[in-house]
Amino acid sequence: MVAIDPGKLTQHLRHLTETIGVRLAGMPGEAAAADYVLGEFESLGISAWREAFPINARDVQSQELQVYYDNAWHATGCSLFANTPGTQGEWVEAPLVFFDGPTGYQREDLSPLMAGNIVLHLGCHIESQENYRRLMAAKPMGLLMADDRFPGNAVLADAIFPNYAKNCGAVTSLNIAFLDAWKWRERGATKARFRVVGGPRLSQSANVVAELPGSDPAAGIVFIGAHHDTQADSVGADDNGSAVAGIMELARALAPLKHRRTIRLISFGAEEQLSVGSAVYVRRHREELIQRGGVIFNLDSYGSLLGWNTLSGSGSVELDTQLALCFKKEGQYFRREQGVMPYADHFPFNAAGIPGLTLMRLNCATGRFFHHRADDDMSRLDYTLMASSLNAVAAFVGDTAQADELPFELAVRSEDKTAISHCWEDLFGGWSE
Repeated sequence: MVAIDPGKLTQHLRHLTETIGVRLAGMPGEAAAADYVLGEFESLGISAWREAFPINARDVQSQELQVYYDNAWHATGCSLFANTPGTQGEWVEAPLVFFDGPTGYQREDLSPLMAGNIVLHLGCHIESQENYRRLMAAKPMGLLMADDRFPGNAVLADAIFPNYAKNCGAVTSLNIAFLDAWKWRERGATKARFRVVGGPRLSQSANVVAELPGSDPAAGIVFIGAHHDTQADSVGADDNGSAVAGIMELARALAPLKHRRTIRLISFGAEEQLSVGSAVYVRRHREELIQRGGVIFNLDSYGSLLGWNTLSGSGSVELDTQLALCFKKEGQYFRREQGVMPYADHFPFNAAGIPGLTLMRLNCATGRFFHHRADDDMSRLDYTLMASSLNAVAAFVGDTAQADELPFELAVRSEDKTAISHCWEDLFGGWSE
């Protein structure tokens, strides 16, 4: 098999992060990345196409936040959550109250604390639609979301899940640095004000699909996934330029092979709003997935210079064993995280009954310290290590595509099905598009 070339990975990453830059869903940078991926697939002589879908783009021209403590207003950094509204450039000012997200939802009534106030919400993810509904029903003037996963002084970017915003509404929600929130609490902050020019607007994203047809269409499909969008203000070298470069190199390595099963490589759009592109894909292709079956191996932020490999998702023990053999041949190992993980592009495939895993390379207990930040640049990556991981993935995909009989079942784990169904309905809105 053709070996993965670290130099070509570097070339692709330089184009994605330096020539294009930020690739926010529905914005010109994301479209340029999709064009680049499509062109690279076509240059290899591979059949490839674009599948477009509507998206709410985060189109922000300016954002300001000030907090009142020590008898003065103090400006601080912030980032508007995707899928939440701006203020049309008007200042919104209100008393500031603190809300401990991990335990605060045990309150019977949130309104006395929140109504008419700006709420500093400890925790940037609300992983229960019922909790989010109660939060919106309490009618806060706005939310300041303190990211408790990474307790530093950098402002990260994030999104309110589209299904939550659609069903429950949204108020202006700004991500703030954890240590800023700590300082405000320490200094007795009493009020806050913000203004945002811009916000969500209807736009378009796209999945880019490339296919290497197999000799037996009934044998199933081996999917390889990545996503080409980034969060706001991030060039996303690791998240997820690493994977986009990776699938282009995997396409080059796998194209010459003869194989029984079809190999389909997909660079998804709008992953950073909660795998919108992959959810659209499985909804549109659900019948094909049911009839043909398959497996997906997804790549997301797997290139960190320092760290360890982690595999998350739902698949059989035999699938894990097969992958471990391929990685070991490359001198690579991974930690397997059991249980349902709905925050990567393998998950909608799991919801459709397709076993699938995502490879990530963590470098701290909660992920990667440069997660969703402006400094997620090319200096963060180990290109030789990335090539080794991709050689392992290529071996797994090649073996799986060529095998007469697979050593693993094409099904999600039975013990995961209830949790998968719950997350699919609650976070993604189920099968309704």
